[in-house]
Amino acid sequence: MNILAYFYVFFGGGLGAICRYGISMVTAKPSNGFPLATFIANVISCIILGFLLAFFLNQEHSTRLKLLWITGFCGGFSTFSTFSAENFELIQQGNYGMAFIYMLASFAVCIACIFLGWKLGNVIQ
Repeated sequence: MNILAYFYVFFGGGLGAICRYGISMVTAKPSNGFPLATFIANVISCIILGFLLAFFLNQEHSTRLKLLWITGFCGGFSTFSTFSAENFELIQQGNYGMAFIYMLASFAVCIACIFLGWKLGNVIQ
């Protein structure tokens, strides 16, 4: 186990979280309730992750850079970018059925988990 690997993920994740928070501070919430700041963070993170995946794909780069930027920064900025990249990979492989199942299951299960957590939080109060 390389303890420095954890540091790179930690540091990158902190940077990503700060960027996400910054976006939420400079983005006005629309009157219709659309979560614009999160949407913007997810879109930007997906662009960054797509770029990094392509950049690191055919080149020799240190694992530290991948941990810092892909796992750390993009993970701290948005886990949605990872979800999107995984679906993109499934589609690229022609595995359309699995991509659809993964998307549907992720949306349904995660929304259900938000509901479950909300219910548990109300019970504990």
